[in-house]
Amino acid sequence: MAKIKKEKRNRLRNKFRFSIFNDTSHEQVFAFRSSGLMMLISIVIAIFILIGSVTLLISLTPLREFIPGYPNAQTRHAIVQNALKADSLEQSMKLWDFHLNNIQRIVVGMEPLDHQEITASNKLIDTSSTLFAKDSTTNSDSLLRQEVLKQEQLILKAQERKINQIEGLHFFSPVKGIVSNGFNIAINHPFIDIAAPANSAVSAVLDGTVILSTWTEETGYTIQIQHSNNLISIYKHNSKLLKKSGEKVKAGTVIALVGDTGSLSSGNHLHFELWHKGVPIDPQLYINF
Repeated sequence: MAKIKKEKRNRLRNKFRFSIFNDTSHEQVFAFRSSGLMMLISIVIAIFILIGSVTLLISLTPLREFIPGYPNAQTRHAIVQNALKADSLEQSMKLWDFHLNNIQRIVVGMEPLDHQEITASNKLIDTSSTLFAKDSTTNSDSLLRQEVLKQEQLILKAQERKINQIEGLHFFSPVKGIVSNGFNIAINHPFIDIAAPANSAVSAVLDGTVILSTWTEETGYTIQIQHSNNLISIYKHNSKLLKKSGEKVKAGTVIALVGDTGSLSSGNHLHFELWHKGVPIDPQLYINF
């Protein structure tokens, strides 16, 4: 047994030569000498290189599409399109559910919720739907109804306090002009357009800090100001900006000049937006233009 193992080790250590001769002249053309162990290692390395090359060839070229179960470009495109359609349908279903729950709230004598409060009022909508489905004559339902109404009243009072905080501020008119296009969420127009002569002074509506002063292809020269009470005012399509990011301004300070810059502009005017806690609000409710 030991002799056999020794013979195997000797075979791996023995030298071998691989030669190629010219059949006519018997001249040696190529010769390769190596031990059995080195030949074995060379074969293993060659196999690994071959496997790696095939793997890279398949993964980095269109050949991978011939692998059973791997989606081709058309299939991947269809998957993305279906995902987008599914997301759109989900949003539509949420909107229809919101309208249905508003109808249920009206039927049970509750005030309908504004569409801007969809996120904040999801729990309230679900509660009102459950309330509508149950028998209103039961004692447990009456207690639940009272609790829901109490929570709703607290929310409405908190919203009234927020509105009063905004109404208590003294807003400065951003520009002297005529409102040519009013605030309308239903048509995706959460801002107002104020027609004014070119290079008219654009003023800050409240004290604040400039958080953006830049140029964009669509809105031209744009400036944004952060105010207290979580208010942000935005002024677009200016011909020139007079303040830079980080500068503090007072109400009535001239910050820009009316213009017609940006691909979305169609004449000299000021595109004005007013946001409170991430929600657009109608500036005409608080500012006398």
